[in-house]
Amino acid sequence: MVISQTNPPNLGKEVTKTDFTPDEYRAMEEIAQERHEYCNGEIIIMPGGSEVHSAIASNILIYLGFLLRDTDFRFYNSDLRVWIPNFNHGTYADVLVINGEPEFNNNRNDEILNPLLIIEVLSPSTEGYDRGEKFRKYRSLSSFCEYVLVSQTEPYIEHYYKQEDQNNNLWQLQVYDQIDLSIFMHSLNLEVPMNENYRRIKF
Repeated sequence: MVISQTNPPNLGKEVTKTDFTPDEYRAMEEIAQERHEYCNGEIIIMPGGSEVHSAIASNILIYLGFLLRDTDFRFYNSDLRVWIPNFNHGTYADVLVINGEPEFNNNRNDEILNPLLIIEVLSPSTEGYDRGEKFRKYRSLSSFCEYVLVSQTEPYIEHYYKQEDQNNNLWQLQVYDQIDLSIFMHSLNLEVPMNENYRRIKF
């Protein structure tokens, strides 16, 4: 069995087998040393993260988790997989927030179906995928209403949130590019200073 040696779809990967079942993928993922995505039969090796990538994700998780620790929001790191039924796709997010009880896929305890807010720390090899195909698939989840993309090379954040409209498919983009700005997280009703995301990060 051979799987792709590169990252997201459409990035020039070499594939010799693309018909893994979800259960084959899950069995492999339970013992794998690397993390993988599942994309409708294909298993894709995900890149390892840098120290800066990990530090930014940890900053965000710690800050939000502390402020909202006594609420109904729950916060998860990239150990928990997001399952996207419409695309038969399993993937991981750097920071994942749900409201209330987690909804698991077929009673599994490692695949979540109801993310509210997803935060991704961008990497050079995956930022196009995070903005495009991955975001498109996330939007098929009815609970999902806010998406934050955080650069690890400069103080720069792209913030998407769903607007209330007749078709329920209008998303607003706001860009933050100054370290002294704050991002208003609509789904959490909370402002997050950019300097908290980038605490102890040197550019």
